[in-house]
Amino acid sequence: MGEKPAIKKLGTIVCDLVEATPIVWKRFIDVETGQASPGFATGYVLGCAHVEGDRLFVYGTDIWGGEEVRVWWSDDMENWETDVALNLPGWAIYNTSVCAGPDGYIMAFECGEPAEEVGAAFTMFFARSDDLINWETLPTDRVHTRERYAACPAIRYLDGQYYMIYLEAMAHMEPTNWQEYIARSPDLIDWELSDLNPVMAADDNDRKLAPGAEFTEEEKERIATALDVNNSDFDFCEFEGQTHIVYSWGNQHGIEHLATAIYDGPLDEFLKGWFPNG
Repeated sequence: MGEKPAIKKLGTIVCDLVEATPIVWKRFIDVETGQASPGFATGYVLGCAHVEGDRLFVYGTDIWGGEEVRVWWSDDMENWETDVALNLPGWAIYNTSVCAGPDGYIMAFECGEPAEEVGAAFTMFFARSDDLINWETLPTDRVHTRERYAACPAIRYLDGQYYMIYLEAMAHMEPTNWQEYIARSPDLIDWELSDLNPVMAADDNDRKLAPGAEFTEEEKERIATALDVNNSDFDFCEFEGQTHIVYSWGNQHGIEHLATAIYDGPLDEFLKGWFPNG
């Protein structure tokens, strides 16, 4: 069956922060100085980001389980333009993820409603764009998956396949655990699960303190003792030949921590490594 790509957990970065997207571009927070760029998108939640050339695109949902996904874009992270990316009355939209595909761009968006479309919540649907601003939903035969809980997508395209790392609920475990899985598809319709799943699961390495992270004594005690039943909200990018990962761990019900991990190799090697038979 082969060996899993080796992910090294580096430790917790901060408490009470969940959805995050690592990017290689300019900066939100300069990791060396701690200085932040000016804020924007006030009130929007569940953000994700995509870099295209010299421009940064950011997506956010109006509320948890909202009907609108809005896009912001900027060339300097000082001045932002914005527009509605998706407006789906009667739908409940949560996390999103965007990647370049073979013909334009693809957005995966997680939904909890309507029940007749979603099946077992949560479920990922897809939209397409030519310019990362104007989006059209794809037919709902393109979905992953109506059969069971599937949330928090991180989608990429590589050599004829869409790879998606996402969250599965392990309802057979006591208590329920949430683990990161990977699946791939050539068409967003037929999906192949990796035999090497899960990608990540809760363990004591989540409780390490990431190098350079600063915590109060109270926060250190919390990190050491908090219930840990999930690794969720996985996102990743390549930088200097390594795959850098951020993820959340905690109780999946509000007590959460943002942590970081690394795969010592490029992103394409990381993705293909979960499907060693080609």
